[in-house]
Amino acid sequence: MKHLLITACGSALLLLSCEQSTKSNYSINVSFDTNISAEKKDGRLLLMLSSDDSKEPRFQINDGLSTQLIFGMNVDNMAPGQSISFDESIFGYPYPSLAEVPPGEYNVQALLHVYETFNLSTGHTVKLPMDNGEGQQWNRSPGNLYSKPFKITVGEKGIENVSVVMDQEIPPIPEPEDTEWIKHIKIKSEKLSEFYGRDMYLGAHVLLPKDFDKHPEAKYPLMVFHGHFPSDFGGFRTTPPDPNLEPEYSARFDLDGYNIIQQQEAFDFYQRWNEPDFPRFLIIEIQHPTPYYDDSYAVNSASQGPYGDAITYELIPYIEEQFRGIGEGWSRFLYGGSTGGWEALAVQVKYPEEYNGCFAACPDPIDFRAYCLTNIYEDDNAYYYDSAHKKLEVPSHRNYLGDIQSTLRQGNHLELVLGDKSRSGQQWDIWEATYSPQGEDGYPVRIWDKMTGEIDHEVAEYWKENYDLRYILERDWDKLGENLRGKIHIYCGDMDNYYLNNAVYLMEDFLESTTEPYYEGEVLYGDRAEHCWNGDPDQPNAISRLRYNTMYLPKIMERIWKSAPAGADLTSWRYQ
Repeated sequence: MKHLLITACGSALLLLSCEQSTKSNYSINVSFDTNISAEKKDGRLLLMLSSDDSKEPRFQINDGLSTQLIFGMNVDNMAPGQSISFDESIFGYPYPSLAEVPPGEYNVQALLHVYETFNLSTGHTVKLPMDNGEGQQWNRSPGNLYSKPFKITVGEKGIENVSVVMDQEIPPIPEPEDTEWIKHIKIKSEKLSEFYGRDMYLGAHVLLPKDFDKHPEAKYPLMVFHGHFPSDFGGFRTTPPDPNLEPEYSARFDLDGYNIIQQQEAFDFYQRWNEPDFPRFLIIEIQHPTPYYDDSYAVNSASQGPYGDAITYELIPYIEEQFRGIGEGWSRFLYGGSTGGWEALAVQVKYPEEYNGCFAACPDPIDFRAYCLTNIYEDDNAYYYDSAHKKLEVPSHRNYLGDIQSTLRQGNHLELVLGDKSRSGQQWDIWEATYSPQGEDGYPVRIWDKMTGEIDHEVAEYWKENYDLRYILERDWDKLGENLRGKIHIYCGDMDNYYLNNAVYLMEDFLESTTEPYYEGEVLYGDRAEHCWNGDPDQPNAISRLRYNTMYLPKIMERIWKSAPAGADLTSWRYQ
């Protein structure tokens, strides 16, 4: 190319001028309006491009085949009116550089994910995105600044004279209102406030049993439904489906009118909740978002703080006191799917006497020899299979036929764009924020190099000793076994989208063949079932996922009759 340019320009002296005349420009300038904020901001500045007009670019970034384009950088003390340039050196996803964006017309949008400064009790100062009532969603978090989308053209010579001004701020989210059936609580956690050096809160949505006010003598068992951040108590509706509701198609389940099905299931639950022979329980969904994710994983963690103790020893007793819970370990049960499945099992293992059973559906990896498709102890690289001559990427998501939608490298590179130092608010980073030791800079230590996938086996050993649930059970079964007999129930589809069934197989091998005393629980699999099969052999995922609050009750009742101590209250909460 240089030879051709020299020939065309006639001399080496003209080469530089010739190259400059053909040089491409890939640069977009971003600022925020002084009218929207007069304060300097820290955070993650994100630039998005979308060729899809169906919605704003900020709602089109994902780990699947439909994703649009995003680029990200940290900003410190970004001032109102200050222009910051995104050029071809800024890392992006799925194209690593603006220079690789194909020519065409795009909607452009910028967003600033605002960080706050925390002075941790560990002595570290860190900058993190505080949850603002949305469940740690960067594209919806109140206080974040963003721009309205507009059209730009990426030409053969790049992007010319584009400036994006963020002149919008995401508004606060209204608190949910109490109803006859559902109450909402929020408490300051002393344990978490001490760790973070500022006031920190835990919340919960509490579903009351029928005739709660008419039976002041009754005290109730507690069911804890673990899962992602709940904006309100879900799946409970006191009226039939809205007759004017427009049917919506669910691509995930390939079902027309799934929104109507959801409303009908919620109303069916309300009707069951009021049946004369239905057990009277308290059910809670916990709000415990952290600066790293939409929930804490309900365990103590070096970088996230003592969420396990805060939930078990502060929040749960407070709820039981306010709503007449029995308040004893035999009367508390844990259940949930995916993140909630891991939490249900982990909390039962970490606090074996405080709870009387867990029902863990499609749990996140419970054996890190099968950290999805990576063995963090033996593999050297998480992104590629070991091969002398072939470079094959490790998949991260499939459908029930095995079709691949994403790879481990791609998902982690998206996270790296959304935030460095485990601050993306996404799946791989929250596992890291939960399981890793705290680094010298106050942030979680990487389990692997985020760019290359090279695994740090010293960090893997820390994960093993503290959060590998199968390893912990095997290591400590002589101490835990008696307290966990009859309490462990695990369910998973054998075609889980995230390959979570692989770790369940390994857990089952231990529980069924090597435990003494025998664990006396169950591990079941759904044939060709995807994420998140939860143990119902008769219904598809689309339906069974809407029945968590009732499907384990027969087993919970059986467990209560079998294990309640002498003198336990088995009657006050059994009224008609």
